Amino acid sequence: MNAKATYKWKFRACFRRHAFGWRSQPAIKRIKEAVSEIKKVARKEPVLGAEGAVLFLEKVSSAIEQVDSSSGAIGTAANNAIEALVPIIVSASVDSALRDKWLERLWQAVEADNIPYLELLPDYWGELCVTSECASLWADRFIDTVRTVLSPTSEFSGYFKGISACLSALLKAGRNNEILELLRLPSYKFWSDREWGVKALVAMGKQAEAILYAENSRGLNENPVAIALACEEILLSSGMVEEAYNRYAIKANPKPTYLATFRAVAKKYPHKKASDILCDLVASTPGEEGKWFAAAKSVGLYDEAIELANRTPCDPKTLTRAARDLEATEPRFAVEAGMAALRWLVEGYGYEIMGTDVWAAYHHTMEAAKNLERKPETLKRIRKLVMGEVSRERFVSKILGRELGLNQ
Repeated sequence: MNAKATYKWKFRACFRRHAFGWRSQPAIKRIKEAVSEIKKVARKEPVLGAEGAVLFLEKVSSAIEQVDSSSGAIGTAANNAIEALVPIIVSASVDSALRDKWLERLWQAVEADNIPYLELLPDYWGELCVTSECASLWADRFIDTVRTVLSPTSEFSGYFKGISACLSALLKAGRNNEILELLRLPSYKFWSDREWGVKALVAMGKQAEAILYAENSRGLNENPVAIALACEEILLSSGMVEEAYNRYAIKANPKPTYLATFRAVAKKYPHKKASDILCDLVASTPGEEGKWFAAAKSVGLYDEAIELANRTPCDPKTLTRAARDLEATEPRFAVEAGMAALRWLVEGYGYEIMGTDVWAAYHHTMEAAKNLERKPETLKRIRKLVMGEVSRERFVSKILGRELGLNQ
């Protein structure tokens, strides 16, 4: 412990109260640097690393309190830091007296957190307690207040930071029935609370009841993706892979892009054929078939990709990039991708389209046609397509008219 007393953390000087003003990027950079410093120390000295983690969590909220949080980036950085540092605190081998001190310091930080940036920390309270005995003591500390707050008949009902900390501690302590009793009190359904009921039922070996409990958590404040994800995890952990796929794979794994969604599902269900996954995903978004083009292309389902690209509008730039990337290795696919790009350009689709985009679609289509030894017939197809342009601007015709020998 002498090392603890003499060690000087570099991040400490950076995390003074209101140290960052309103700009988020400097704060995010310092948070990442602090986490890296703590991880590096923890690899050699786990206890010292854990002490640094506790110190950082004590200081971070007040330091970034004035940072512009409108984009959500600073909140994400704080959450990522919590997720990275909690395991360091948990894994440190220390006596109960020191761990109690850490927990007291962390709870004081949670109570002083006004924005809040530490709202994720109470979810880990049971883990931070490490032992069931410690967790039970913390649960007893919170439980009366939680019962009062959750009771619909109480005049003191409302928000309490200790709700998730209490439920997490009860779970760690194995007091699962008490979790379910507490969650029967409120008249509303908040998934952030009821997910602890799901975890309690799973811990009791009641997986089927846990899924039913999760499904019954749907309501005004539902989080359908989180609920589906919890149910999927229960089925997967129980070895019921096919049922997990059929019931929850699509609902539980939406991502920011169609390609990312496909990859997320394929990663969880490696036994499923890529074509089957693609078919199911396409069926889940009627009218948006073209948007699955990149997913189909990424796994070599070229025929399916072209069919999707022509069924409903697909981004011409995406199609042109596909033609460019595969014009040498998969020229037949590249020709059809380029033709699809030109088709949607002719029909007026695409965002911030410029003349260079039209030329790129034409050029890569013709290069692929050259590699396929079908240049004359491809040129004929393009000419026919462009001649059919009916928009008032006739944008594509103006760009390619002379190249195609069309009358202007």
